[in-house]
Amino acid sequence: MPFRAVRPLWPSRETSCAARWSASLALLLVTLVPAIAAGPWKQAAGPLTTEWTAAVSPTNALPEYPRPQMTRPNWVNLNGLWDYAIRPKSENAPEQYEGSILVPYPVESSLSGVMKPLTPDNRLWYRRTITAATRKGQRVLLHFGAVDWRAEVFANGVSVGTHEGGYDPFTVDITKALRPGAKQEIRVAVWDPTDQGLQPRGKQTLKPQGIFYTAVSGIWQTVWLETVPDAYITRLAEVPDLDGKRLCLTVFAAANAPFTAVARLNGKIVGRVSGTTNQEAALALSELQPWSPTTPVLYDLDVRLKSGDAVKSYFGMRKIEARAGADGIVRLLLNGQPLFQIGTLDQGWWPDGLYTAPTDAALRSDIETLKKLGFNMCRKHVKVEPARYYYWCDKLGFMIWQDMPSAMSDIRPSGVEPGHADVTFTAEDDAVFRRELRALVEAVGNAPSIVGFVPFNEGWGQHQTNEILQWVKSLDPSRLVDGPSGWEDRGYGDMKDMHKYPGPGMFPVVPDRVSVLGEFGGLGFPVPDHLWWNKRNWGYRNFKTRDELQAAYTKLIEDLEPLVAKGLSAAIYTQTTDVEGEVNGLMTYDRRVLKYDAAKLKALHEHVIALGSAGKHE
Repeated sequence: MPFRAVRPLWPSRETSCAARWSASLALLLVTLVPAIAAGPWKQAAGPLTTEWTAAVSPTNALPEYPRPQMTRPNWVNLNGLWDYAIRPKSENAPEQYEGSILVPYPVESSLSGVMKPLTPDNRLWYRRTITAATRKGQRVLLHFGAVDWRAEVFANGVSVGTHEGGYDPFTVDITKALRPGAKQEIRVAVWDPTDQGLQPRGKQTLKPQGIFYTAVSGIWQTVWLETVPDAYITRLAEVPDLDGKRLCLTVFAAANAPFTAVARLNGKIVGRVSGTTNQEAALALSELQPWSPTTPVLYDLDVRLKSGDAVKSYFGMRKIEARAGADGIVRLLLNGQPLFQIGTLDQGWWPDGLYTAPTDAALRSDIETLKKLGFNMCRKHVKVEPARYYYWCDKLGFMIWQDMPSAMSDIRPSGVEPGHADVTFTAEDDAVFRRELRALVEAVGNAPSIVGFVPFNEGWGQHQTNEILQWVKSLDPSRLVDGPSGWEDRGYGDMKDMHKYPGPGMFPVVPDRVSVLGEFGGLGFPVPDHLWWNKRNWGYRNFKTRDELQAAYTKLIEDLEPLVAKGLSAAIYTQTTDVEGEVNGLMTYDRRVLKYDAAKLKALHEHVIALGSAGKHE
């Protein structure tokens, strides 16, 4: 049977890019001026492309509104060409720039047009110009989806903000630095220690090999401008209370102010509440339709301050818990009933954009492919995605275990037995880790698709284990906390998580925790002409033919069945795609080839889900 190319499915039904930009420019009173490029731009020639690579250009680099759960019509997308320069860390802003870089693709990626490494002794400088005209009583906000790792932002030569953290969004108010009626210069200086520091970095390394991949530096998510009133909404916190038939809503702002919120289901008003910012309010719902992978029902939410600022959002009503049944076995429950969770370890890397998917359709396609294969979740492995990824998971019905990107201070070789002491972090390193972990929980906390957090993977930067797991649980009691995933269990966490290659396996059930298989499989199969390189390709077990691969995968899933009967509640296969030298993906790295028979995998997975979801939990 020939290999099957993986294709994106139906297009988005969202408002057209052109219509949104037209409205945005009229309201924002900000226009864009082309960056003063030091040279022409073109995509760099990387080892692999995806079918979406050629669709990327300076005029359509991720044009969609980047924050679906807090949208305003008054915005301008700053993705596109910026000037760039790489200079020694000790130097000030350069007078001359080296060329153009396509934002928001990382400087190391081919889609950036640069594809150069950024070492810890250098800084990466960005520059572009706009023309802005503001009005009294307005603020101009400059938003960044994510910049890796330390970013300092300048407007017209004035430093207007600094942010550290490679995975969380941040906002800078540039109003006071603007010159009304004149061209404005925006510059961003980025320093990234990558694997030379203890900051969270996931699988990035300056020397890619094995399970560690090409480093990512600089702006790697959308940059955009918004104008808002002086009193404006800074953040929403949405916590579904399924049993209470209400949404617990907190509207954050710089000062306390009255707000109103209206919930709609299929266009019909089903709830309304008035409250005060920075204080939780209960939005009661007259109609309750729970969110699940099979019925991903989303409510629309409109929030307005008396000052005039207004945002649109959405939410889903669902309840995730770990609870014992009549047999005494603790299982994972969704909306009060057992649901076996089966998915993939998902690295979220792309051969053309590295951390950044080439297009929104590409981002969506991975989720659609996994659903087509019969999976109902994935574990987002030591990486955080842009907000639109979680939007598609929410909309399509796909559960997520969200890892915290690891601070890689103690990598132990595969096969080392548990029992090692926690890593010793300095107070400063621990503060950095906790700051970024809190930011992660807050940034993705409104997505109904996220059902659990994984603060630690194996022994990677694992420190003060139980204290940090308990702290995460206190930050978000509505979700599960894995404790930790693989190897170094300390006795706390909703889930007791085994890693076993190729597996499968499980820990014996215990009275107060769920037994899950957080990693298994890793069956390798290199596909010629779809490889990152022709050397050092590997999997945990390698196969020469597709038939052998399919048979081995079938046996793995069949071997899960007796474990499910014993109380296993989740299983996560390594992995969604090949990544650089790893060839153990269900798809090739370029997403052009699916290595398995989709119908057969779907049947296998649905059978296991049914087996593990049988019965009632009273």
